Amino acid sequence: MLYPDAASWRNAKEKRVLVYGMSGLGKTHMSTLLRASGDWFHYSIDYRIGTRYMGEYIADNAKAEAMKVPFLRDLLMTDSIYIGSNITFDNLSPVATYLGKPGNPAMGGLTIDEYTRRQEQFRKAEINALRDTAYFADRGRALYGYPHFICDTGGSICEWVDADDDHDPLMTELSASCLPVWIKGSEAHTAELIRRFDKAPKPMAYLPAFLKQCWEEYLAESGLSEHQVNPDTFIRWTYARALAHRQPRYEAMARWGVTVTADEVAAMKTPADFTDLIATALERRTQNPI
Repeated sequence: MLYPDAASWRNAKEKRVLVYGMSGLGKTHMSTLLRASGDWFHYSIDYRIGTRYMGEYIADNAKAEAMKVPFLRDLLMTDSIYIGSNITFDNLSPVATYLGKPGNPAMGGLTIDEYTRRQEQFRKAEINALRDTAYFADRGRALYGYPHFICDTGGSICEWVDADDDHDPLMTELSASCLPVWIKGSEAHTAELIRRFDKAPKPMAYLPAFLKQCWEEYLAESGLSEHQVNPDTFIRWTYARALAHRQPRYEAMARWGVTVTADEVAAMKTPADFTDLIATALERRTQNPI
């Protein structure tokens, strides 16, 4: 690993980490805290996806909707107005909105073919954004003078790697430039994530085989046709299954780095707390090697 023990981590003049785990367990809290210190460059995978790799898809989708309105169509056709997404670190909604949900078009759903196409676009975009990690770590230091770097990944990183493979290309590349840090939740955290998601379901990215299985099982179980499916009902139905599907994948990835708990992350107040947290995680790993 980049930092084999707590001492090497504490003494490192340049600290580089890549944090991953289910959305809602503290990645944003951790990244925001470190960025606010002025010493850490914050690289958001979702922000990179929305601005670099899916920006045109998102803007074109918004334009396609605007073209359905005669007044806006005329303005667009004469270049009188500009339509674009206003993505920020704190507002990544344009990416989620474009990704969408499958089901009844009258309820805002996409056909499963279109939904699958956008899922594939996202998969490629996220992998490309992850592979930009080392570039941005170097850029943050060389261009802006930040000594430290944190890569804030999306929850779907576990879908695109084979963490059981010692030579997985993506994990090999990422762990060469950053220390992977898994934020692990408890059963209570899982229950709370499901409760939050049920209240406000949001689009997610899935492994293609997992999505296909869930879609076919849901149609068979519900007795509905593709165009009768309530998009929110389907992704609520899928969410708990997605958590169970991802948990062993995250656990397998943990062998590439260190593990911290969501409660430990929530207790962080300062960058010094973060340094101590990672040092403690490294000590735990030394005492109980994976």
